[in-house]
Amino acid sequence: MSGYDYRPFLPPPGVSKIAGPTPRAHAEARTANNPRAKRLFATWEQMANDPLRGITTDGHVIPELFAPRPEGAPTLAMIEAVNALLALMSSEQKKASCFAVDSHQWRFWQNTELYIEHHGLRLDEVGQPLRDATMAVLRASMSPKGYELSRDVMRLNRFLGDLVGGPAVMGEWSYIFCLFGEPSASQPWGWQFFGHHLVLNCFVLGEQMVLTPAFWGAEPSYADHGPFKGIHLFQDEERTGLALMHSFSIEQQRRAIVAHSMMGGDLPEGRRHFADNLHLGGAFHDNRVVPYEGLRGTELTPVQRRNLLDLVQQYISTLPEGPRAARMAEIERHMADTHFCWIGGFSEDSPFYYRVQSPVTFIEFDHHAGVFLTNPEPAKFHVHTIVRTPNGNDYGFDLLRQHYKTSPHHQHHHGDGKHDHHHGDGEHHHHHHHKIGDGS
Repeated sequence: MSGYDYRPFLPPPGVSKIAGPTPRAHAEARTANNPRAKRLFATWEQMANDPLRGITTDGHVIPELFAPRPEGAPTLAMIEAVNALLALMSSEQKKASCFAVDSHQWRFWQNTELYIEHHGLRLDEVGQPLRDATMAVLRASMSPKGYELSRDVMRLNRFLGDLVGGPAVMGEWSYIFCLFGEPSASQPWGWQFFGHHLVLNCFVLGEQMVLTPAFWGAEPSYADHGPFKGIHLFQDEERTGLALMHSFSIEQQRRAIVAHSMMGGDLPEGRRHFADNLHLGGAFHDNRVVPYEGLRGTELTPVQRRNLLDLVQQYISTLPEGPRAARMAEIERHMADTHFCWIGGFSEDSPFYYRVQSPVTFIEFDHHAGVFLTNPEPAKFHVHTIVRTPNGNDYGFDLLRQHYKTSPHHQHHHGDGKHDHHHGDGEHHHHHHHKIGDGS
């Protein structure tokens, strides 16, 4: 199990990337004299100002892939949970974290540990009642598996904080919650939750929901001591991907493999990114053009197609039962256009990347190099996973667009999505999207 042992890569005593005693101080110190971080934030800022089109294969959105329809989302339970949370929030907290449903603010999530935001309800700054009420929203909105996975990511974040001497910077509660629109059984609304290694964007319209962009990760991906001992994430996602790759013929494997090396070697120039590693659907890449690569669904045997669906299921089963079944049926309908590609080796010890991409789904799995641990190359104990809905339905944006088309009283304010507009109880104010990382 050598590929899974993180201990040789613990930073030596007194050496740590934790740069301050509080999340704010750490973020300021880590970005102050760091040209690479400044460039990253500037690039993100630029990308966020680009109107949302969605991930595509060629810059053109495929129309009419998504339609508003009841899919059995647990909307009433979600509304109840959000209203219970709102009842505990002060008017200041509501001001900081409630936005219009078509707000530009949806797109300002990120998955680093750097606390650079000046909006939202930050859970390590509030007491347990608010934390519990926020977790109740997540629990009502996801399957038990999805909720537990998300909570375990938060727990492993604290495990990492303890390992590297920064429990205040990377804690169990270092996460931000935002609400978009007002909870409603018929009108569009949603919520967002994000921080280090965990991002959830949940859009709701009637009995339909979209839970993308979503991001789950961990460094290391298991806890072998302490209060969270026994948590071990992403084993199924890893094993199912590897099993699928092993089920291919040599010729199919050859077609699936984009590169054998995860760093340098035969990896295409510029493919690896210092922050995202091999991910293409990371923070702020809402409009990325990602051409299909690898094996196509039509090149798979019926058994291999079933195995590919089993792999997709590992990610889609974070949704409650009705929406999960609807998503899986939708993905199955596009099986002929579903592509699977691979970077890296596929022995038991090899780190790797894979992607499942179709008109209606975009799933990435990536073994990462060390960020707080010191492994210079990707290792199996550091995992990032991303799920997106391509062709304009991340954040439920395409469903929202269709809803506005059929609801005349909404049309006046739905333009570029940059103007926050809230019909509410007077506690919701205009918000303007902020500069990232400028400390404003």
